[in-house]
Amino acid sequence: MAGNTVINLLDLDREGLAAFFVARGEKSFRATQLMKWIYAHGVTDFDAMTNLGKALRATLHDGAAIRLPEAVSDDISADGSRKWLFRLDDGNCIETVYIPEDDRGTLCVSSQVGCMLNCSFCSTARQGFNRNLTSGEIIAQLLLAARALGQTPSGPRIVSNVVMMGMGEPLLNYDNVIRAMRIMLDDFGYGLSKRRITLSTAGVIPAIRQLREDCDVSLAVSLHAPDDELRNQLVPLNRKYPIRELLATCRDYVGEGRRRVTFEYVLLAGVNDTDAHARKLVNRLQGVPAKVNLIPFNPFPQTLYKRSPAARIERFFGILNHAGIVTITRRTRGDDIDAACGQLAGRFHDRTRRRNRNRKEIQVART
Repeated sequence: MAGNTVINLLDLDREGLAAFFVARGEKSFRATQLMKWIYAHGVTDFDAMTNLGKALRATLHDGAAIRLPEAVSDDISADGSRKWLFRLDDGNCIETVYIPEDDRGTLCVSSQVGCMLNCSFCSTARQGFNRNLTSGEIIAQLLLAARALGQTPSGPRIVSNVVMMGMGEPLLNYDNVIRAMRIMLDDFGYGLSKRRITLSTAGVIPAIRQLREDCDVSLAVSLHAPDDELRNQLVPLNRKYPIRELLATCRDYVGEGRRRVTFEYVLLAGVNDTDAHARKLVNRLQGVPAKVNLIPFNPFPQTLYKRSPAARIERFFGILNHAGIVTITRRTRGDDIDAACGQLAGRFHDRTRRRNRNRKEIQVART
């Protein structure tokens, strides 16, 4: 096999690994053996995989690899949150965040280098876009975080929840994200339940419909406005997939039962945080099994937005809560290390030139 393309085995789910081994004259159960080594034991050295024969290990060395990004930085917030900057093979860097809580440990995972969308309040989006992450680059974030946090097969599950809420729009990297989430769900991978994996989207409606069929994990939608006119400004994707159609798709996604869609709503002072906005939001969500996460805006360099005052956030919360909508005001975590919601930026080459355009727009707005 020398001279062939070396396959990163992290790019393959169990089905893909089984096909990989069968194509090399091995039994398909080798896939589960390999997954146990990688995801249960954190072993990435083929020579340490002692239940694989020497000939098979030599074959793996010849045509396969387990490639992991390099941790460029590892920052810990005063509140215990932790952010890693991972360098990929091509030199681009992405960010991954761990948020510890009393009853869970949540890992915020990136799906793209930058973001294809251009949401005006998000640092990642304002930085532009380079490329999609591979399945291996997505799942490697979980593997490296678990290793850094000291998670062991016999110990407590330190990373108990995963949210696809890092850099990028997951549903615009559909196949790679689905494959990575299947590894997270696999009993021979990380064995997480569907309710402990949340995919956050700005509202790519066809992909939401497909997600329901392929991998119906928990769904979060970045809403941020109660009407199309305002959402068009904040989330430009809304021009293609307006709110009415998006909410209908969300209703179909959860169907009948106790499940809810989480709607994320970043509160921007004087922009989307008035009583009128709150009442419009209540009306919009009628008939939708919904939970609303109110998120205080987390500032980043060159932004024109400001965080809503605490009293205004409390007032907005009260209107939704009084209307019977399950509402949570998210506590800001990791903002002292730029790890809070909307602050992730990474380090990468922007192929869209959006970064320069946004800087020029800001300069004009300030003159």
